[in-house]
Amino acid sequence: MSEDLTAAGRAFQVDLRGVVDLLARHLYSGPRVYVRELLQNGVDAITARRLHDADAPARVRLRPGPDGTLEVTDTGIGLTPAQATELLATVGRSSKRDLDLGLGREEFLGQFGIGLLSAFMVADEIELVSRSAVEAGAPPVRWVGYADGRYDLSVLPVDADVPVGSTVRLRARRDAEHWLSADTVVALAQEFGGLLPVDVAVEVPLQDVAGGSSGSSPATAWRRVSEPSLPWLATYPDEAARTAALAAYCERTLGFTPLAHIDLSVPLAGLTGVAFVLPTAVPPGAGSRHRVYLKRMLLGTHVDDLLPEWAFFVRCVVDTSVLRPTASREQLYSDELLLATQEVLAAQVRAWTVAALTASSGAGSAGAGSSGAGSSELTSAAADMPFETVRRIVSTHHLALRSLAVTDDEVLDLVAHVLPFETTDGATTLAQVREDVGEVLHTTRVEDFRRVAPVARAQGMTVVNAGYVYDDELLARLARRPGWQVRELRAQDVAQVLAPVEPHRELEVLDQVQAAAAVVRPLDCALVVRRFEPAEVPAVLLQDRDGEHQQDARRTVAAADDLWGGVLAGFVTGDDEPARRLVVNDANPTVRRLLAADPADPVLAAGVRSLYVTAVLLAGEPLRAREAELMNDAMSVLLEAGLTRPGAALPDETQEDA
Repeated sequence: MSEDLTAAGRAFQVDLRGVVDLLARHLYSGPRVYVRELLQNGVDAITARRLHDADAPARVRLRPGPDGTLEVTDTGIGLTPAQATELLATVGRSSKRDLDLGLGREEFLGQFGIGLLSAFMVADEIELVSRSAVEAGAPPVRWVGYADGRYDLSVLPVDADVPVGSTVRLRARRDAEHWLSADTVVALAQEFGGLLPVDVAVEVPLQDVAGGSSGSSPATAWRRVSEPSLPWLATYPDEAARTAALAAYCERTLGFTPLAHIDLSVPLAGLTGVAFVLPTAVPPGAGSRHRVYLKRMLLGTHVDDLLPEWAFFVRCVVDTSVLRPTASREQLYSDELLLATQEVLAAQVRAWTVAALTASSGAGSAGAGSSGAGSSELTSAAADMPFETVRRIVSTHHLALRSLAVTDDEVLDLVAHVLPFETTDGATTLAQVREDVGEVLHTTRVEDFRRVAPVARAQGMTVVNAGYVYDDELLARLARRPGWQVRELRAQDVAQVLAPVEPHRELEVLDQVQAAAAVVRPLDCALVVRRFEPAEVPAVLLQDRDGEHQQDARRTVAAADDLWGGVLAGFVTGDDEPARRLVVNDANPTVRRLLAADPADPVLAAGVRSLYVTAVLLAGEPLRAREAELMNDAMSVLLEAGLTRPGAALPDETQEDA
């Protein structure tokens, strides 16, 4: 006879340990948030009580015990027996309290039940004792919850020694005692509740108290961990005192001394705060993670995407009363309000940045930008900084400024006048290059710049190195700006400024040059002879981007089928010129001796290969397998020729002489 398993209307049986494990692994970042949730419950209870009594005390006390216990007491609104039954019979339920206390409104931080549930991450047993501040004569209530899902709920006598408010007591699990130790509780309470508008204090033991006996209980004191006001909104005697106080706050909280600070304000999001300028450069793409408080409770220390990518040179500390948190309460929920807030914050940081760039250029505040709330105050703040501080900021965070200039024309114009670029004339601004030369020639790779720099410098040619991050994009964008002539350096640009050899000299070495050109032709390289300074440079390897593209297109056409080959053939010019040129310097003594060799002599071919490899090394390129093989072959030929020439000492004779 089969058992009837039909059921209707039954409630799920939930394994509370599984739920707690789910919270710890997937919702919360770890057990440390239990302090935040308990503080949150206490602050909400105090806020609710002050809606009935504006003069009610606002205190939260945390008392770690030596035996692995923790007691958290607040002077909040407390619970009546009916409210305790509604809230605590089902852990995590907050609907009735939403109506009674107004949870979900701007004044409150979160939900009571979920916060209490988080304590099971560090304790197997939670005790709550509470007395209502609203219903006079209501008896206190005691609730004890267990990690296996059981709970006890009892009403205490009316005259029981239970003050108005609530007290939560935890007893640590066997593997979680350190989470309830005094040092840990102080650190977590200070981190999460350091800016709460209520008096938060932790009871800590006093060490080495005078007159204390070894058998007596250790003396304790209450250590306040919360500040009465937000550091950036507090009142200071003057701006210098405020700057010093904010710098000290940044040192305590973020761990560095800022170069400057930027005030932030978005009234629509109830947001205030400050952005601190980092004292050292950070690489692009490092991200900018910020410290965010929600109604003065810490939301997270690594909140992403508060500012755009180019603002990686600042770290923000902000407080908001309107933006919504995610379920884990460690990031901000992405919605239209957050997007609007991000735009305003970006505009404020940008306005300050433009003002700093303008001040650095010595142009005053003109053209410093005006977008974003409070931009005039930000402009004034940046302009009032000492000039050396501004210059240090610009020098330290030039990469962030270049990143912004990639998408911002106003900043691009300022960057062209303020930031130095590496050139063959030394570090100078693009505006200075335009003023001196007229046309801005640049290379897009550091290797290309190293190839031409010695020769271009000797010939009086100004070339900008745009091989570093953002520089190529900046120059490409600048080329589209009115009044700018910007283009990439071509191989023929350098070849044209090098002096050709005299006609009689050209005829004298014609056979040698043809033989040398045949040596480098398989390397996709042409060879030309010029005279140029400095004479110490035997050869320069010039790379032509257009030639490279043509060579790539020819290889693709050769490998493609008839259809695609016909399409790509339209992009290939008729000239089958190599993409690179090896320019040998006829003013160099070694080159002249080499060009005096017999065209059929293996020494000539070996010397040309050595010049090619030398030019590769001078360009700063690593030796690939092909170049290393060329150098080995050339060395073998040259050594053999040197050791067997007439009058050369044999190896045995050399050893005897030694």
